[in-house]
Amino acid sequence: MEKSRMNLPKGPDTLCFDKDEFMKEDFDVDHFVSECRKRVQLEGLREDLELYYKLLKAAMVELINKDYADFVNLSTNLVGMDKALNQLSVPLGQLREEVLSLRSSVSEGIRAVDERMSKQEDIRKKKMCVLRLIQVIRSVEKIEKILNSQSSKDTHALEACSPLLTGQILERIATEFNQLQFHAVQSKGMPLLDKVRPRIAGITAMLQRSLEGLLLEGLQTSDVDIIRHCLRTYATIDKTRDAEALVGQILVKPYMDQVIIEQVVESHPDGLQTMYKKLLEFVPHHCRLLREVTGGAISSEKGNTVPGYDFLVNSVWPEIVRGLEENLPSLFNPGDPDAFHKLLLRPISNESAKDIKNPVVTGSKDPSATHGNSEDQGSSPSETKPAAFISSTQLVYVVADLDRLQEQLPELLETIKPKLEMIGFKNFSSISAALADSKMSLSASMPPLSSRIVQDLSESCFSYLKSALEVPRLYRRTNKEVPTTASSYVDSALKPLYQLQSGHKDKLKQALIQQWLEDALSESTHKYCETVSDILHSVRKMEESLKRLKQARKTTSTNPGGSSSGMSDDDKIRLQLALDVEYLGEQIQKLGLQTKDIKSFPALTELVAAAKDQTTEQL
Repeated sequence: MEKSRMNLPKGPDTLCFDKDEFMKEDFDVDHFVSECRKRVQLEGLREDLELYYKLLKAAMVELINKDYADFVNLSTNLVGMDKALNQLSVPLGQLREEVLSLRSSVSEGIRAVDERMSKQEDIRKKKMCVLRLIQVIRSVEKIEKILNSQSSKDTHALEACSPLLTGQILERIATEFNQLQFHAVQSKGMPLLDKVRPRIAGITAMLQRSLEGLLLEGLQTSDVDIIRHCLRTYATIDKTRDAEALVGQILVKPYMDQVIIEQVVESHPDGLQTMYKKLLEFVPHHCRLLREVTGGAISSEKGNTVPGYDFLVNSVWPEIVRGLEENLPSLFNPGDPDAFHKLLLRPISNESAKDIKNPVVTGSKDPSATHGNSEDQGSSPSETKPAAFISSTQLVYVVADLDRLQEQLPELLETIKPKLEMIGFKNFSSISAALADSKMSLSASMPPLSSRIVQDLSESCFSYLKSALEVPRLYRRTNKEVPTTASSYVDSALKPLYQLQSGHKDKLKQALIQQWLEDALSESTHKYCETVSDILHSVRKMEESLKRLKQARKTTSTNPGGSSSGMSDDDKIRLQLALDVEYLGEQIQKLGLQTKDIKSFPALTELVAAAKDQTTEQL
C-alpha cells in the first residue's frame, strides 16, 4: 500500500530504465540489470543510476524541508502520551482476566459435551454391530428353516423338488444369502461371527453345489425356465463370473478339445478352414439358450432376459484361445517360415496369398526392413535380444501407420458387419464404441511420438549450428578476407529438415510436417541464439581488452589482428555471423515457414543486426 502511494521524481528521458520498475512487488536486481544490458553497456547503466540517485537524494531533502514543521510537531504531540497509556493498562488488564476466565469455562463445557457425544457415538456403533449380528443369526436360521421345511423323510430338499420348484427355492435362499453376506462383511472380526462362520460356509457350499447342478440340468434338458432361474440366482449373489466359468468348463471346453486337433488340421488340405467353420458353428448351435436368456439373441424378450452375462466373451472366446494355444501350437510358431506360411495360406484365395507373401511395409522404401523382420521371427523365442535403437525415420513410419489406421478404423465396421449379421449379432453400437475407443488410444500415442521426432530433429540441426563457435578461430589473427557468403554449417544444419519434407510428403499430412519443422527450428534456433550471443559477448570483451592494452602502451601502431581491408578481425566475425543468420532465415522461408513463427529467431535477427550496425559505424 505504501509503495502504491509513493511518487518517485521523474528523471531525464535519456535514462535507460523506467523509474516505476523499482516500485514493483517482484522487482529483481539481476533481471533489471539483464534487461538494461540489452539496451546499454554496464558503464552507461551505472551513469544513469548515479544520476537518478542524485535526483532521489535531492527530492528527499526537499521533502524534509517542506514538511519540517510537521516533523517537529509530531514529537511535541507525543508528550504525556505515556501517562494516558498507563491509565488504560489497568482496566485492560482486568478485562483480559475476565475474558480468559470466560474462555476457560467455555472450553470446559465444550470438552464435556465432546466427551458425551463421543460416548454416544461409541454406543451407537456398538448397537449397530449388535443389530448386524442379530441379522446374521436371523438370516442363517431363515435359510436353514427353508431347507428343513422342504425336506421329506430322508430325501434332501433340493432332490425332492421338481427342477422349477428347486429354482424358486434357490432364488429365495440366494436373496436371503445376499443379505447374510452383507451383514457378515460389516461384522467382520466379531467373536460371535466366528462361531456362526461354519454354518455360513455350509450354506455357501450347498448353494454353489445346487446352482452348478441346476445349471447343468437346464443345459442338458434345454429348459429355458431352469436356466433363467439359475442365472438370476447367480446374479443375485454376485457370482456371474462363476457361472460363465462353469459354462466354459462343462459346455465349451469338451467341444473345443474335439474340434481343435492338430493331426486333423495337418492331414487335410482345408483342415484349418474346416476347423474354423466348426468353431463358428458352436455359438448358434450350442449357446442359443444362453444367449436367448441373457439377451444376446435376436429372439430374446427384453422383459425376461437376465442382464450381466457375456458368455461369448468370458466363456467361449477364452476356451477357443486356450484350445488353439495348447492343441495347435504350430499355428503360432513362426520359427519355420515355410510351414508357417503354408498353414496360414491354406484357407486363403490365391490373390490374398500373394498379398501375404509380399507384405507391404507402411511408409518404408527400404527392402531390408522386411528382411530384418524375417530374421527376428526366425530367432529362438528363448533368446533375449537387446533393445534396438529407434531412428527418427522409423518413428516417422510409425506415425504414418497410426495416421492411416485412424483413417481406416471407421471403415472396419462396414467390413465386418455382414459377418456379424450372419451369426445374428445386432449390437453394433458396442463395436462402434470399441472402435472409437481404439481410435482415441491411437490419437493419444501421437503427441509423445511427435515430441520425440521434434527432439531428434532439433538435436541434429543444432549439432551443426553450434559450429558457429568456430567462426572466431577462422578470423582471429588469420588475415582472412572480409566474408561475403554464409558458412557451410547452415546448409548442413537444414539437411535433415529438407529430407523430412521431401522424403515423407507422400506418407504424412503436410500440416503435420510443417508443425514438426516449426517446433524443431524453434528449439534449435533458441540454442543457436544463445550461442551467437555468447560469441558476440566474447568478441566484445576481447575488443575492449585490446583497446585498453593499446591505450596503456600509448602506441600508434595498427591493430595486430587487422587485415589489409581495414576491417578488424572482430568486425569480420560479427559480419560472418550476420550473414549466417540472414541465410538461415532465407532457408527457413524456402521450407514454407515464416521466420516470425520461429521462436527466438526475431531476437536472433536483432542481435546480429545490432552487431552488424556496430561494424558499419566503426568503418
